[in-house]
Amino acid sequence: MKKDFVALIFVVNDHAIFRLSGLYNLKNLQELDISRNNFKGSIPPCISNLTSLRLLKLSENNLSGTISSDLLRLKSLEYLSLSLNHFEGSISLSLFANNSNLEVLELGSLNNELHVHTENTPWKPLFQLKVLRLSNCNLNEQSRSIPSFLLTQHDLRVVDLSYNSMVGKLPTWLLKNNTRLEFLSLAQNSFTGQFVLPADSENPDLFGINMSMNYIQGSLPASIGHILPNLWYLNMSRNSFQGNIPHSIGNMKKLHSLDLLSNSFTGELPEHLVMGCKELTMLKLSHNNLQGQLFPKKWNLTSLLFLYLDNNFFSGQLLPGLLTSSYLTVLNLSDNSISGKIPDWIGDFSSLSFLVASRNLFKGPIPVGFCRLVELTVLDLSWNSLSDKIPHCFNLSSLRYFSLHKNELSGPLPRALYRSSSLVTLDIGDNKLSGEIPKGINLLQNLSFLLLNRNNFVGSIPFQLCQLHNISILDLSFNSISGLIPSCLNDIPFGHRKAHDPTLEKSRYLLGFLRYLKYEYQSMLRIDQYVIDEVQSSHVVEIEFISKSRPDSYKESILDFMSGIDFSRNRLTGPIPSEPGFLSDIHTLNLSHNQLNGSIPRTFSSMKHIESLDLSNNKLSGGIPPDLVQLNFLSTFSVANNNLSGRALDRKAQFATFDASNYEGNPFLCGLPLQENCGKSTGAVSVSNPGETDDLFKDSFLETFVPSCVVAFLGVSAFIYFNSTCRMIFQFIEAKLLSSR
Repeated sequence: MKKDFVALIFVVNDHAIFRLSGLYNLKNLQELDISRNNFKGSIPPCISNLTSLRLLKLSENNLSGTISSDLLRLKSLEYLSLSLNHFEGSISLSLFANNSNLEVLELGSLNNELHVHTENTPWKPLFQLKVLRLSNCNLNEQSRSIPSFLLTQHDLRVVDLSYNSMVGKLPTWLLKNNTRLEFLSLAQNSFTGQFVLPADSENPDLFGINMSMNYIQGSLPASIGHILPNLWYLNMSRNSFQGNIPHSIGNMKKLHSLDLLSNSFTGELPEHLVMGCKELTMLKLSHNNLQGQLFPKKWNLTSLLFLYLDNNFFSGQLLPGLLTSSYLTVLNLSDNSISGKIPDWIGDFSSLSFLVASRNLFKGPIPVGFCRLVELTVLDLSWNSLSDKIPHCFNLSSLRYFSLHKNELSGPLPRALYRSSSLVTLDIGDNKLSGEIPKGINLLQNLSFLLLNRNNFVGSIPFQLCQLHNISILDLSFNSISGLIPSCLNDIPFGHRKAHDPTLEKSRYLLGFLRYLKYEYQSMLRIDQYVIDEVQSSHVVEIEFISKSRPDSYKESILDFMSGIDFSRNRLTGPIPSEPGFLSDIHTLNLSHNQLNGSIPRTFSSMKHIESLDLSNNKLSGGIPPDLVQLNFLSTFSVANNNLSGRALDRKAQFATFDASNYEGNPFLCGLPLQENCGKSTGAVSVSNPGETDDLFKDSFLETFVPSCVVAFLGVSAFIYFNSTCRMIFQFIEAKLLSSR
């Protein structure tokens, strides 16, 4: 290295340890940029010797350890960026008080272990910042107050104080004091009060505001679109806003993203909004109290990609005004009161990959136009009143999540449905589907959740199901399936699916809003100062599955820990194969209400993680394997209404919580918690010798049946002897027999 270097930039793409010990020789170095690499370790002490540094950019690495106070006393610093690392410990901004040249300060943390203080000692800064980013750094965690030194700052372009849990009134004075402000983020705090924009406020450069996840109340200012006409991005989600959405938002001609979800907005969608914001690419209005009919003729959001209107009170039929949004990629209309048929014109959105219209009042058939939606990744039409057959023309090659749960669909499963190699979730339960489970279902090699329950399926369980090596939940309950339980079920590695797939949990679409600041740092390197606010849209995958004798909904990452089989309420016959007992990680097994016979496999004691085991209402016989008491996680257990005999399981661990109802309907069972005491002949049953259980049953049968026969014979004899009519009949028969000899 030459000692007269004044600027140095590192571009390293692979893993690297931060070893820059030779830097101490570069006394004239003014700019050092190693950002956006994968450096590890702590900041080398030698950097504090670089007294000529004007720019130090270490952001977006894997650096850790504490931030040395010596580093913060570099008096020539104008630009310091340490954000998006894993620093820890405490630091006071008062150390910068005399750094009169400082213009950019970024200290945001990734691990929530950095603690930044501004109010511990009285101080007055000599600097005027242009950029301040203190996101997720436990800012003033004792008082949780906004930094008071910001009252002295009047030239800010970017302020990001998000994810700090600060309290107090919403500091809208930041907008008034800094008329050149371009981006303001106060997200994920606990600010209260109203969002007030002074009439004389002028912020022509402001392009982004994020005040989501606070406790802001009242209405959005009616004049917001007039005061802030150049906004690109507005996020007021997860607050307590009320009233109508201001019509003036339609004046924001440059608006790209509007997020107002999870508030209490009322009224209809403003016509000025859906006609005036032609640059809008994302509109999120979910979880409000909005109403009216959707997509009238006056709808001109021609750039729209993502539209979220779920969990409102929209009603009536869908009108075709939405067709002007021809590039639509995501459409969520779930949890409303939309009625009528699902229009066929939805099939005209060739880029649509995410369609959710569940929990509405739709009726009629699934439109054939859906067959043109070749890019679909998520399709959820559950909880409606859709009827007729599932279209055979579906092209579902990209589909990952498919739910038609709780409708009135009929007919067999179309072949196109089980030829989607990407499918992860198939939920068509609670319909009127019929026919057999297709043998070609083994083509769905990525399938994790298969729910065919509450239909009219017949035939046997195809062994091809055992070839689905990623299955976690298999529900065939409430059908008319007959035959034997396949012994190959243990080939399915329940609980050992592939590593968590984020596209299973959520379908993510990231929309970056990038804007270069008008403030440009005069750098000898290529230093671009910009703001990116990343907007994530998602759909939570939710599965309803009966576990522990009640229907539960499993969603998001919880699905990674749930696995189960439900074959209940069918017509299955024959013995329970021993192989399913080797599913050591399964959580739920329900075989109840069938016609299964034979004994309970002893291998069931190997299901170490099982929480719910229901074998009730069958024809099972023999004893209950005593090793089942080793199932320490079992919270639901039933063997009621079978032909089991012997002693109930010892009241140990989890089994101490079960009462007589778990065993009722087995007349030859005895012992606690049942009222029948076990005599010598009905002692503990050992299943190590299956014949012993049969001998015990035979002994019990003989001991009760033979005496009963004797008593019956004597009773009949006494009745004949003491009844005169019977004696006369027998005397007449005897006389006839004698005369015939």
